Amino acid sequence: MREKEGLLIQKAHNEVKKYQDKILNDPYRLNYHIMPPVGLLNDPNGLIQYQGVYHVFYQWNPFETAHGAKFWGHYSSKDMVHWQEEPIALAPSEWYEKNGCYSGSAVESDGKLYLFYTGNVKKEDGTRETYQCLAVSSDGIHFEKHGPILRLPERYTAHFRDPKVWKKGDSWYMIVGAQTLDEKGTAVLFTSVDLYHWNELGSIAGSGMNGMDDFGYMWECPDLIHLDGKDILLFSPQGLEPEGYLYNNLFQSGYFIGKLDYETLNFQHGSFTELDRGFDFYAPQTFTDELGRTILYGWMGMTDEKESYQPTISNNWVHALTIPRELELREGKIYQRPVEELKKLRKDKVEVKVDKMEGNHVQFDGVNGLSSELLLDLLKVKAGKFQISFRGEAHLSFDLDKKEISLQRRHLKTGALETRTCKISSVSKLHIFMDHSSLEIFINDGEEVFTARYFPNPKDETIIFHGEAEFRLTKWNLG
Repeated sequence: MREKEGLLIQKAHNEVKKYQDKILNDPYRLNYHIMPPVGLLNDPNGLIQYQGVYHVFYQWNPFETAHGAKFWGHYSSKDMVHWQEEPIALAPSEWYEKNGCYSGSAVESDGKLYLFYTGNVKKEDGTRETYQCLAVSSDGIHFEKHGPILRLPERYTAHFRDPKVWKKGDSWYMIVGAQTLDEKGTAVLFTSVDLYHWNELGSIAGSGMNGMDDFGYMWECPDLIHLDGKDILLFSPQGLEPEGYLYNNLFQSGYFIGKLDYETLNFQHGSFTELDRGFDFYAPQTFTDELGRTILYGWMGMTDEKESYQPTISNNWVHALTIPRELELREGKIYQRPVEELKKLRKDKVEVKVDKMEGNHVQFDGVNGLSSELLLDLLKVKAGKFQISFRGEAHLSFDLDKKEISLQRRHLKTGALETRTCKISSVSKLHIFMDHSSLEIFINDGEEVFTARYFPNPKDETIIFHGEAEFRLTKWNLG
């Protein structure tokens, strides 16, 4: 380790120690989600199961609750439930990354763990440089930097980042999020035989390609995955305008389903589908584990006007990652469901059978909590509308007449209620994960998902039902 890198890492450790007690006593600190030990967390990075151990790296600014020169924080786990904080993986200590070790991915080759990431450089004249970089480890914990392995090609601005690497046959491939010189978002494919030397193949999708109109000024965090015989491009486009219930967050995350011809780069795909309908979901990344599951983590946050109003900032930390979600392709749509391992968290089971519920403000004995899991099988809903209120601060409702489901919460800046809504033909099952300041709601086994941070009165544990319905409800506290 070079001296500058060691000094940066020690400085980060000092920040953790300085604010540790204050952060641990924050009532909005989450119970079973990955969070930063101090400062700001954003994108999940380098997701992999390496030598039987799950590794999650993440974008981290230990010095502020704002976006700055990012490190890579690191957690490991044998079950995606119980996590161990590992030494800092990357610190922005070298010339090619001096303004941040930006997002990227991980692969295993010849028993070693390879991290690919974007080195960000901001020059004094306001321009920037970007380098795709490599760091290698033989134990999954300590990394040796190899510097830039891919420089900015022609035809793209310096908004060129977030390399995702995978192997197909005997070749390695890398996809990078990019902006063309005319400021259109695109995803660019590269290939390599040794992980060190890369050749550009070209763009596989973007504004004006494959029958598309303009679709954002930048595509971040591209991820090409394979499900049920289809090639699926996950990415996070920036610059989409709202269209009714679609694209209502500042930035979006979603996917195309198609088939990529690796020889011709022809990628005929369908329309864009958002992955999450809530308020706080961005920069998702996937990996394939040893059981063959495709598992996704997302950043449970957003760089919008509300970010600086989150109440945890006063305690020197902000943001978290989602729970891990297994992906499945069904009838032309990605379904997301919590990984099975999360059942290990369950305790204090409560079961309720509701043959006839009528009216508002209905509470059931034992159905409350700060950190809970709820499973509802809806047998019948009458009079069109049904609502669940969580701790007085967030409200999930669906209207069978309009075939809509909505989540409301309080706007952190204005205090007004804000809403996210999606169309859905019916609602038969709700699977809800509450944490001290987060909600993740899976509808119909993950046909739709709403993710949100919310900040209720820390002492309020109420879960209140409204409407006329018949349902079965199971609730667990999560340890």
